[in-house]
Amino acid sequence: MDHFIWNMDPVMVSFMGLTIHWYGVLFATAIASGFQVIKHIYVREGLDVESLDNLLIYCVVGIVLGARLGHVLFYDPGYYFAHPAKILAIWEGGLASHGGTVGVVLAMYYYKLKVKLPFLFLLDRLAIATGIFCVFVRLGNLANSEILGVATDKPWGIIFERIDMVPRHPAQLYEALAYLVIFITLWLLYRYTEMKRREGALVGLFLALVFGARYLIEFVKVRQAEFALDWSLSVGQMLSVPFVLAGLALLVMAYLRPPRDLR
Repeated sequence: MDHFIWNMDPVMVSFMGLTIHWYGVLFATAIASGFQVIKHIYVREGLDVESLDNLLIYCVVGIVLGARLGHVLFYDPGYYFAHPAKILAIWEGGLASHGGTVGVVLAMYYYKLKVKLPFLFLLDRLAIATGIFCVFVRLGNLANSEILGVATDKPWGIIFERIDMVPRHPAQLYEALAYLVIFITLWLLYRYTEMKRREGALVGLFLALVFGARYLIEFVKVRQAEFALDWSLSVGQMLSVPFVLAGLALLVMAYLRPPRDLR
């Protein structure tokens, strides 16, 4: 059976000592796309658009620092504790979405103190934008031939030629597609239902769906943490469970509280 061969050069362009990677371009696209979504929401609801510049800075810092520390602490702590100078070497790779989620939540809390808006109200709206952000991040992983799936004989298996000649589940595409569906779902619920009036409902659904999808897709992904190779669940799955439970709790609490008046 012939399988699709993926051999994309992770370097987009290299000129006069300047190297631009596809991952960096797609990460920037993720940020820009998420920013446009949240800006549209702010304009639609008559919120302070000028404060979005600060929101962007806080979120980028929170995502990058949180994702990096998440990778260091949960996926390869032994190496980084032995080589502490490598902790900040983000350009060498290593970002964890669970840590990035914690980082952006902390960033949003700091932003909330500045703008005096309800915390869950803000998280509900950011959750929608984060959905499209996640899509482009996983496409960046595809460009880098990383976050690999396990071997498969399915006809849609992909050979990542830069790694080996083994057909693998395109786990990056599975996640990107799942996050795209989640983004569209959240947007439609925000736009056409009263769910946006239930503070915590959209972010709760986001957490439950995103990390629920992550939990399931982990079954066809190569284990990233060497110390957990023999565990029944991957590190990614174990980290996803608390986020799913937190999301479900937020959903329940959102419907136990009276809806917010947005007029």
